[in-house]
Amino acid sequence: MKKPSSKIREEIARLQEQLKAAETREAERIGRVALKAGLGEIEIEEAALLSAFEDLAGRFRRGSGKSTGKRNAAGSRSTGDATATLASGADAGGDHEA
Repeated sequence: MKKPSSKIREEIARLQEQLKAAETREAERIGRVALKAGLGEIEIEEAALLSAFEDLAGRFRRGSGKSTGKRNAAGSRSTGDATATLASGADAGGDHEA
């Protein structure tokens, strides 16, 4: 038996609420980590910051930026690489404010 369109709309609305909640949790988690790393104090253009985050995400997707989850763990390159990426992004952004 097929679902009536009203039931499908209700399910879509429920799923959209779940998606919004999941995105909020993810954004808060990433934001907390970014603040701990000191990104809140850096004046950088939003486009340059987005580019740096995209580079970082790509590195983790390829598996070359695996992290142990420990701060400054021996053999972990993610902290230094992220700093280098953001530093170059800050240089690329110039003196513009976000």
